[in-house]
Order: sequence, then structure tokens, then C-alpha cells
Amino acid sequence: MRQAGRYLPEYRALKARHGFLAMVRTPELATEATLQPVRRFAFDAAILFSDILVVPEALGQGYRFKDESGIAMEFRLETRAQIDALAPAESVPARLGYVAESLALLKKELSGKKALLGFGGSPWTLASYMVEGGSSKNFAHIKALFYTDRAAFDALLAKLSAALIAYFQMQIRAGADALQIFDSWGGVIAGADYEAASLQWIRRIVAALPRDFPVILFAKGATAHLAAQASCGVRVLSVDPTADLASLVGNRPKEGVALQGNLDPVLLNTSPAVVRREAARLLEYVRAARGHIFNLGHGILPDAKIECVETLVDTVTGWK
Repeated sequence: MRQAGRYLPEYRALKARHGFLAMVRTPELATEATLQPVRRFAFDAAILFSDILVVPEALGQGYRFKDESGIAMEFRLETRAQIDALAPAESVPARLGYVAESLALLKKELSGKKALLGFGGSPWTLASYMVEGGSSKNFAHIKALFYTDRAAFDALLAKLSAALIAYFQMQIRAGADALQIFDSWGGVIAGADYEAASLQWIRRIVAALPRDFPVILFAKGATAHLAAQASCGVRVLSVDPTADLASLVGNRPKEGVALQGNLDPVLLNTSPAVVRREAARLLEYVRAARGHIFNLGHGILPDAKIECVETLVDTVTGWK
């Protein structure tokens, strides 16, 4: 999960001077935002500072953050003609060259001492923003497209999948040691339709990447589909806080697929004592597990307390 954010005073200062979008698009600023939490805490890896919506932007549909919170796209995809008019997938690496530059700078700064993680959104999640026109509460437009015009839906998801393949291959060439795919809205799809709406496209992407390259899949609210996700070619399944980690460790979805997660990020807003207790409880769940990556179950919150993050890292790194 993203390590940088508004809980860090140095991040707030950097964002106040430059703004979020400039930080994403400027390699030197993205590098600084990426390294800030790594300087403070004993993390095992650095996570590229970027945003999943750089891909729609590269395809011709820009985005911004609304003052009242939430995301607004420059326009809403409403017709097949608009889908067909999106830029070709092969143009994405050149249009997102600043991401490759950021990764190259980070690779040099990290000097092999920590892993470097890249990421991107899943086709379904990106399509949700593009068709809804931004953040959504009920996902009515993207669901209507899926159920009433499958040809147009598939055309959009195919274009996004091709763009993501090109984007991820670029990240790998630039030095990413692993990639995480965020299927952030995977949990809003009716259960029987998860494969057709989302997972089949993730399968296509993973199959196009170098064999055995480590890919992590996080699908918020989609714990019911872990077995299917485990068979899509990824190496790690990241689970949200609603997942019963103890049960998953005892009944792993697939041998050889690691688990990641799943501390509730809200706990970082409480106290070091609570964080220490709950982190230790999760660590006990996975004591006998092979291949578990301790992580939050979702993104860190702006109200997270630095002393709680410090306690979490100390608890995990000092665990025996």
C-alpha cells in the first residue's frame, strides 16, 4: 500500500509547494515522495509514488482531485466512439516516460538495499472511473455498460489491458522488482460476474509479463474470489481487513501463492499499545505460514499517527 501521504509532515510540505499531480509527473518530486517514508521507517521495500489514473490520462482522459474530495475525470466515457478514440496502447510508455524516469532514479537511490515496487490499476477499476466520470457510490454506469453493451465493455477492457501490459513491461524494464495490481473496485461486481468483468483481464495481463515475475493482486472486498485469483498467475494475494487471515493461512487458496496483509489501517489512528497488540495477533496467525508479507489491509489514512507507524514497523521487524 502507498507509504507516502498526508500523515507525514514532510509530505504535506512537499505537496503544499508543488501539488499532487506535479509530484506524480515530475521524476525528482516522485522520487522524493517515494523515499520520505523509507527514510523514516525500516520498510523492506519502497513503493513508487504515482497514481493508477495516469493510464487513463495517457489514453486521453485526464483526471483531477475535487476540492470536496474524490476524483473527477475530464469527461465521462459514454459512447463506443469515445472508447475507440482513446489513444493506442503502444503510445502509453512514451506518454508515461516520467514514470520510467522516476523508477530509474529510485533504483539508483536505493542501490539494491531495498526492493522497488511498481503498480497499476486493474482494467475493471480503471474502466469504472472512466465510465463513471470519477468516483462513484453505486457504479451504475459501468455496470450498465457491462450488462447492456458487452461488446463496448470488452473493447474498453481490452484496450486498457493492452495499455497496462505496455505500462507494466515499461516499469519492469525501468527497474521495478515487483508489481501490484489494484483491483480496488473488484468487490462491487456481482459474484458470478467477477471473472467476466475483471479477473479474465487480469489473467491476460499477468500472462503477458515475464514468466515468474512477482505480481501482487489486491482486490478490495473480493475475498470470496481468492481461489480464482490464486489461479490467475500472480505470486501474491493481498487481502483487505475483512479477510480472516487465520483461516486463510490454514486453508491457503493455492500452494505457492503467498498472502499479504491485512492490518486495518484505522488502527494506526489509535495508540501504539493497540497497534502492538493487534499486529502481534496477526503475526501469531501467520507464525507457521510460508510466504506471508505483513502489510496494511488498505491504504494508510491521513490521520495515521507517526508513533503508531513506528510501533508497527518495530513490532514486525522485531518479531521472533
